[in-house]
Amino acid sequence: MKKTQYDFLNSIRSKQENLSQYQLEYWESFSSLGTWQFWIIMLFLILPLIILFIFIDKNKALLLGFFGLNYHIWFTYVNFIGTDLALWEYPYQVFPFIPGFALDASLVPVSFMLLYQWTLNQNKSIYLYSVLLSALLAFILKPIMVNFHFFHMYNGINYFHLFLFYLAFFIFSKLITNVFLWLRKKGKQDNVEE
Repeated sequence: MKKTQYDFLNSIRSKQENLSQYQLEYWESFSSLGTWQFWIIMLFLILPLIILFIFIDKNKALLLGFFGLNYHIWFTYVNFIGTDLALWEYPYQVFPFIPGFALDASLVPVSFMLLYQWTLNQNKSIYLYSVLLSALLAFILKPIMVNFHFFHMYNGINYFHLFLFYLAFFIFSKLITNVFLWLRKKGKQDNVEE
């Protein structure tokens, strides 16, 4: 490794260490257990998980869990990229180094999981209702969060972009789930033919 590359990496690491320290100090001062905002965010994390545990169709739990995990992963990746690029921020967090964790890990994926379950049980179109849920999250939930300073957007990001993100996460998650369902079905057919 050349010295200039090594020096550049050292500079990045040093700045990351400083930024991490600032984030921790900010969290301790404005977003820790002693604030009411922390407890609202904690509700966003815990309440959907409790509701899911009570209402999930146990016979479809693996399918729904796989779909929800997919949604969570896409949401988390994009959330990290968005916060790193300063496109948005979450002023209040459950954990200082995981922005938007309550939404990423619980509220939004659980909402889509329960919607998926409902559409399966009612024989409704998941695609139509995912558009509606995405609109609800982007055009109702997010403005409420912005109004109470739980979420801020920058650099041209708007609610329509968020709507497209929610919808894209759904499409990717459903597509991946469908591929694995197809593989399972194909595996069962191959076993029957043998």
